[in-house]
Amino acid sequence: MDTAMHSIDSLVGLQPHHDGSPVYVAGGSAPVLGEELRLRLRVPVGILEPEAIWLRSLEDGEPQFTEANRMAGDGSQLFFEAPLRMVNPVQRYRWLVSYRAAEGAVHYRWLNAAGWHTRDVPDIQDFRIHGDFATPHWVKESIMYQVFPDRFANSGSEKPTAEWMISCAWDTPVQGRGEQTSRQFYGGDLAGIESRLEHLLDLGATVLYLTPVFPAASNHRYDASSFDEVDPLLGGDAALISLIAAAHARGLRVVGDLTSNHTGAGHQWFTAAYNRPSAPTGEYYYFNADNSQYEAWLGVPSLPKLNWNSAALRERFILDEDAVAVRWLKEPFNLDGWRIDVGNMTGRHGADELNHEVARMLRRRIEQVRPGAMLLAESTSDASNDVPGDGWQGVVSYSNFTRPLWQWLAKDPDPEAFGWFFGLPQAGPVRLDAGDFIATHREMSAGYSWEVRLANANALDTHDTARAASHMIAGGQEIAACAQFSFPGIPLVFAGDEFGLHGYNGEDSRTPMPWDHPEKWGSDLRPLYAQLAELRKAHRALVDGSLRFIHAEKDLLVYIREHESGSVLCLLSRADAPEIILDFGVGLKPDPEAVLLSVGDAPELGIDPAGALTVKTSGPGAIFLRTPAALGWG
Repeated sequence: MDTAMHSIDSLVGLQPHHDGSPVYVAGGSAPVLGEELRLRLRVPVGILEPEAIWLRSLEDGEPQFTEANRMAGDGSQLFFEAPLRMVNPVQRYRWLVSYRAAEGAVHYRWLNAAGWHTRDVPDIQDFRIHGDFATPHWVKESIMYQVFPDRFANSGSEKPTAEWMISCAWDTPVQGRGEQTSRQFYGGDLAGIESRLEHLLDLGATVLYLTPVFPAASNHRYDASSFDEVDPLLGGDAALISLIAAAHARGLRVVGDLTSNHTGAGHQWFTAAYNRPSAPTGEYYYFNADNSQYEAWLGVPSLPKLNWNSAALRERFILDEDAVAVRWLKEPFNLDGWRIDVGNMTGRHGADELNHEVARMLRRRIEQVRPGAMLLAESTSDASNDVPGDGWQGVVSYSNFTRPLWQWLAKDPDPEAFGWFFGLPQAGPVRLDAGDFIATHREMSAGYSWEVRLANANALDTHDTARAASHMIAGGQEIAACAQFSFPGIPLVFAGDEFGLHGYNGEDSRTPMPWDHPEKWGSDLRPLYAQLAELRKAHRALVDGSLRFIHAEKDLLVYIREHESGSVLCLLSRADAPEIILDFGVGLKPDPEAVLLSVGDAPELGIDPAGALTVKTSGPGAIFLRTPAALGWG
C-alpha cells in the first residue's frame, strides 16, 4: 500500500466521516417505520478518489447494499448520498468504500460508528437510528447540576434526630472510608438548596438534579424506607414543593433520583414481609420460602433487591395513579423527571432479564403523566445494549467519556493516596494518548443512536467517584470541562466541581460546600463553567452538531462540531508538543474574532488563506474557534 493510503488508515482526520447528526442524516430525529431517510458520507477532497461507495443496511436481519450517489461538495469535501428505509425500530447500517490506490490496486474499507477499518467488522458497531421515540429538546439542551442534599447548604432550621446519624459541623472532615461514612450527618436541606439557586443560574445550569430525598437510614438515602414522603430531615414534602416552584420560577427544571433496583431494608414494603411468608409485599422481593432470606444489591443486606416479575410491584411502582414513579411528577410536586439509580441492574437477576421491559414501561407511563419528562438511567459500564431508544432516553455512565478522559489527563497515580479507579482493580487511571482516548470513546459510543448520545450525561465526576481534580494533571480539570461541554451529550456538573474540590473516592468527594472558605477551594472555576455554559447555549453546534475528529495523537486533540447554523472547532492539549500542520478540509479563514474561548496554555494557531492550521502547544490548554457552517441539505 502506498504512503498516502497508509496515512488514511492511521490518521483520523484524513478519513471519510459520517454520524447520526442532522448534518449527515435528513429525515427527523425519530422517524416512523417505513419512512425513507437521506444519508450522506463526507470524503475529504484530494485524499482518496472513491470508485464506488455503498450503504449497507440490515433489513429484518439481512444485509442490503445501496450504491451511493456522488453529490456536490464545497471544494474541501465531497458528499455521497444514499437512501435508508426504516424497516426495523432500530435501523442499523454502515458504509463500504472502494477506491483505487496509486499503484493501481483496488482497496475496500468499512466505516461504522467505531471508525474506519481495513477489514470486515461486526454488526454490533454499526451506525443506528431508532424510530418513534424522540428525546425532548430540553433534555438534549440541558446543563445539569448535581446536588447531594446533605452536603450542599444548611438553612439552619432545627432538624429531628435519628438513630443512624452522627451529627457533624459543616467543617467536620468527611470520612471517606469506615463505619461512620454513611452516618455522618451535616444537616444540608432542601430550603438550603433553594437559598442557593442563584448560584446555579450564575454557572449557567438549566437542570437541578437531586440525589434521593426519601427517608432512609443513611446520609446518601439510596436505602429508602418509604417512597411516600420526603425525608423530614430535608424539610418534608412542603420543602420539596417550595424548592421546585422556586426553581421553575427561575427557569430551572428539577430531576429526582429513584431506586428501581432495590429499597432499604427499613422500607415499609420489606419490613411488612420479612419473616412473614403470607405478606402481600413479599412478592416485591426475592425471598426464600419462609421470607427469612433474600437477595440484595451486590449482597449488601441493607439493600434488598426488587423482583420485577411481580405484577403488584409494577402497579405500585409504575402503573397506579399514585404510583411511586408518577406521583412526584404530578401536582403539587412537579418534578421534571428521574435519574434511575442502578438502571443497568434493574429487572436483572440470574435468569430474569426484565430490564428493557421495565425501562419501556417507565418511559410510556411517565410520558402519559408528564409528557416530555427526563428519564436517564445510571449504568456503570457499557450501557449500549440497554438503550435502544424506547426506554431510557440516555444514561449516566462513565465508560464512553469520563473514564477515558481521566486516562488522557491523568497524573501519575499515588496508590496510598487514592487506590481507586471506577471500581477497577488498579491504583488509578493508566495514562492514554489522545488517539486511544478517542478510540475508546468511539467504540464505547458505537452502540448508541445519535438521539441517545445527545441524552447521555457527560460527568467529570459524581457523588460515586473520586474528584477529577484529584487524579488529573495541573490544569487537567479545566481541559476536561472544555471537553465535557463540547462533546455530544449533557454536561453533568457535580456540586463542588466549580471550586476544584478534591476527593479520593466517592464518599470522600461528598464534601460540604465550602461556600465562604476559598482557602478550601482547589481552584475557582466558576467563570470557566459559566463561560462554557454560555457558549453551549449560544452555539447550536455544541448541542447537536456532528462530531468529526481532525487530529488525535499523544498530547493534542482536535475536533469540530458542525451545524448548518455555524460550526465550532475545538483544540485541547495536555502538554507542550512540536508544531504540526493540519490541512484536513476544516475551511478556516484567518479571523482573529473567530476565537470563542481560550483556556490555560491555549494552543497557538496559525491559519493560512487556504484554511490550513499550524498548531503549537505549550502546556495544558484549550481554544475554541467559530468556523463556517456545515453544508445544508438541498
